Amino acid sequence: MKIWTSEHIFNHPWETVTQAAWRKYPNPMTPSIIGTDVVERRVVDGVLHTHRLVQSKWYFPKWTHALIGTAKTCFASERSTVDPERKQMVLKTNNLTFCRNISVDEVLYYEPHPSDASKTLLKQEATVTVFGVPLSHYMEDLLTSTISTNAGKGRQGLEWVIGLINTEVKGIARGTDELLHSTRRSIDEVTESARKSMDEISAQAAKAAKAMHIT
Repeated sequence: MKIWTSEHIFNHPWETVTQAAWRKYPNPMTPSIIGTDVVERRVVDGVLHTHRLVQSKWYFPKWTHALIGTAKTCFASERSTVDPERKQMVLKTNNLTFCRNISVDEVLYYEPHPSDASKTLLKQEATVTVFGVPLSHYMEDLLTSTISTNAGKGRQGLEWVIGLINTEVKGIARGTDELLHSTRRSIDEVTESARKSMDEISAQAAKAAKAMHIT
């Protein structure tokens, strides 16, 4: 059994990072993740519970195929909780494919940084166990190394999604400003038109009053 742990700090608030976590896949940094499907979602005591099926591709060396078999598409079960009151998001993932010989249990914790609320602390842990096949320790080292590499790519992918979210927010703000500007311009035009109409009516009334006075 091999245990791998890691910590990473995102320079973004917890709300932004967790929103990006839901939209993390697909992204160009982790093309091995094909997609996700929501199996179940419910809210219990204000906490969001979600069960998703993650579809991916695992690229094992050819020499491992005779030991554990092959699979073009692999599946994993992801169960998560999001507690907005405590500001904590926890994702627990375990593999479904190759589970007769390989067990990969991964946990991710997203919480506000303890000393800076504008940042988010990610704690990540993976437990890898290979059993019932030769060279199990070597395969555990191989899987742990792959998890470490993929974790780095995953963080890059999350930053990429956060960039998309920030662009969307700026676009909405720009669109709102343009709408407000257009509305103000329309109101000004209507006001100016109404003022001119009132001026014309006043002028016509004055002329009529003057004509009546002359007669």
